Amino acid sequence: MRIGNVYRPMIFGCRADERLPEVARQMVEKKVGALAVLDGDEVAGIITERDLVAAMATFTDPSSVNAATCAKTEVKTAGLDEDSREVARRMLDAGIRHLPVEQDGRMVGMVSMRDLLALETWAS
Repeated sequence: MRIGNVYRPMIFGCRADERLPEVARQMVEKKVGALAVLDGDEVAGIITERDLVAAMATFTDPSSVNAATCAKTEVKTAGLDEDSREVARRMLDAGIRHLPVEQDGRMVGMVSMRDLLALETWAS
């Protein structure tokens, strides 16, 4: 199945200068495990639950740290026409659970490992 049939066509994001407690609050409110980190209108990276946990373990005062400090800036992406099994394989190989979905060079949503697992579970 194509990623275009399974991804979530919403972009949840936070500003690059937002502090980590606010980032965590947004993840909880939106019930997501990752947010796009936005620098103006540009996606500067992605921040995940794992990044927040690492910040808690690394920084003396994580509440003073901003999203850009902890975000991954080399963001892998998936295309709408890509095969879901191939995308799942890439995610497993890279050890990641969330991938932004792109169309024509711009982010249009996100796909998670949970989305792909649900697809495999319900398609069988």
